[in-house]
Amino acid sequence: MKAYIAVKYHKDRRNKDVIDKLESTFEKKGFETVCIVGDDYRGTNEFANSYDLMKMTFVKIDGCDLVIIDLSEKGVGLGIEAGYAYAKDIPVITIAKQGSDVSETLEGISRSIIYYENIEELEFELKDILKVGRP
Repeated sequence: MKAYIAVKYHKDRRNKDVIDKLESTFEKKGFETVCIVGDDYRGTNEFANSYDLMKMTFVKIDGCDLVIIDLSEKGVGLGIEAGYAYAKDIPVITIAKQGSDVSETLEGISRSIIYYENIEELEFELKDILKVGRP
């Protein structure tokens, strides 16, 4: 299965380690991962502006079986990605650090919400996600 991982973007790449750990965690569970933010941090994105970024984002989401929204940090783009996936009937799973504020609307479109204390423990919480696929 292919999973799109959505994470808040920071120009200074301060959450690169978090993205690397998330990708690694999902890959250990057998997912092929796609992460636009991670690609940008690695210098492998091909977009020149925000229009191209969103166009590429939607193409990448369309090619996935599942969208993971990491809402440990809120971002408008995360809501756009989640809403787009939901509208395309692609399951949305929300993950967030304990204490994060997950909106009722995101709760409403998420198949599952998983709260974690640290990313390492997230791996143990993912066992049921492997059963989630497109309807």
